[in-house]
Amino acid sequence: MNTKTKTYRSNGKLLLTAEYAVLDGAKALAIPTKYGQSLTVSGNGSNLINWKSYNELGEVWFEDVFSIESTSTALSMTSALKNDISKRLIEILKSTKILNPGFLSKDIGFDITTHQDFNRLWGLGTSSTLINNIANWANVDAFQLLEQTFGGSGYDIACAQNDKPITFQLLGNKKPFVEPMDFNPDFKQHLYFVYLNQKQNSRDGISVYKKLNKINSEIIKNIDDITEAMSTCKSLFEFESLIATHETIIANLIQQEPIKTRLFSDYKGTVKSLGAWGGDFILATSSNDPTAYFKAKGLNTVIPYEAMTL
Repeated sequence: MNTKTKTYRSNGKLLLTAEYAVLDGAKALAIPTKYGQSLTVSGNGSNLINWKSYNELGEVWFEDVFSIESTSTALSMTSALKNDISKRLIEILKSTKILNPGFLSKDIGFDITTHQDFNRLWGLGTSSTLINNIANWANVDAFQLLEQTFGGSGYDIACAQNDKPITFQLLGNKKPFVEPMDFNPDFKQHLYFVYLNQKQNSRDGISVYKKLNKINSEIIKNIDDITEAMSTCKSLFEFESLIATHETIIANLIQQEPIKTRLFSDYKGTVKSLGAWGGDFILATSSNDPTAYFKAKGLNTVIPYEAMTL
């Protein structure tokens, strides 16, 4: 019996440009975060998986016991709780088994713990970090595992795997093209991430985007240009101008009002939605620390750029 303990860790993510449009081949600028999630695996010699997930406070927020009945080609699992999280974990492990038939192929169980150092409501990648960690454990392609489970462009998996900013693009065959880059703006001390106190379901936003179907090659080219310019721009003024243009483009694509117009019209800096609009984090620019402004609006999580990003 192999009882060796192994730990895998993946970075969280923030999407700075090309939200929604990244699904149709637009080039995105994405940033891995200092926050992330680990997965520790130890064989226990049973046919059980004892699973515990800890939050950023060190508290168990999910635990279950899974019974394994594995063959060379299929995986049968049952859980004690049978709740939605348990069902989703079983789906992920079954999909992993399809990608690697040797995974969980013998009657050996595991004690598994996950630890995330961010609030899972923040939208920094609870699912993507888990997928990447399981893929590393099982020695399968994390992008393929994501496609078979949660779906999406895969930029979050790319962030999980990289320790510096990246550009991410789906090529014609939907193959991810990831390019690490030196995005280290001179004005980073004027950039802040603000949590909007509500979790956004990306799949709902994507569904609306796809139904409207307003994307075209010209829009993709415009977003590509903004991503390139934002990646290399030297001044806060230029960066803010690019943000404003980008917000207008996405607003037209999804027929929604930009976040600044809707909630922060009196804010002196620029505000940009990150990822699916309507929740999770926004990016705010400010010449001075804007914490007091956002706290006055009930938004108490304001994180400076350097404290958030790798």
